[in-house]
Amino acid sequence: MKRDIINTDAAPAAIGPYSQAVCADQLLFVSGQLGINPETGEMPDSVEEQTKLALNNLDAILKAAGSSAADVVKTTVLLADMADFAVVNELYGDYFPSPYPARACFAVKTLPKNGKVEIECIAIRR
Repeated sequence: MKRDIINTDAAPAAIGPYSQAVCADQLLFVSGQLGINPETGEMPDSVEEQTKLALNNLDAILKAAGSSAADVVKTTVLLADMADFAVVNELYGDYFPSPYPARACFAVKTLPKNGKVEIECIAIRR
């Protein structure tokens, strides 16, 4: 099985001992992306802006690996507050084309850097 590590400056660097993404043959595993601006390292206050940035960061990594949102087969969305579900869900629905990927969504006690949303995915690498 061929294994490639994917890193791009168009998304925030990993904040721990992990890769932005790992490709194993045709499967691409993208690490959870927070709503961090990759140019400034800052995270806005609103869940809406954090979600947009998290999706933009996912998109940058997918593109760096030769993939796209249309190739995503599974996502996991982590929320600091389930009350933010509707806002995140609307932006998520605008980002991913139909047919949508399979998804799990969880409320968690705390996210890194006190983020409000984190999104990871598995995609097919073409």
